[in-house]
Amino acid sequence: MAKMSAIQKNKRRRRMVARYADKRNALRAIAKDQSLPAEERFAARLKLSRLPRNSAPARIRNRCELTGRPRGFHRKYKMSRIALRDLASSGHLPGIVKSSW
Repeated sequence: MAKMSAIQKNKRRRRMVARYADKRNALRAIAKDQSLPAEERFAARLKLSRLPRNSAPARIRNRCELTGRPRGFHRKYKMSRIALRDLASSGHLPGIVKSSW
């Protein structure tokens, strides 16, 4: 089980990313638009850099929904490999069977 503070910090980052997503996308579009003057694009870059760091989507860490484990994460199931194996072995995930060949 991961530390609760790490799990809460990641949830806080997700909320902040959602809150600033529209503003960040608008500023990025202005900064990338080559038809605008360079001063306006530069001003958009400055405003973008003044946004909170935790509002950037790259700062979100994928964590297991059950345990909070940050590594061995399966995006399709939103859980770590260990939790996935435990649930699949006990039969709580329909359609998943242990492979054998």
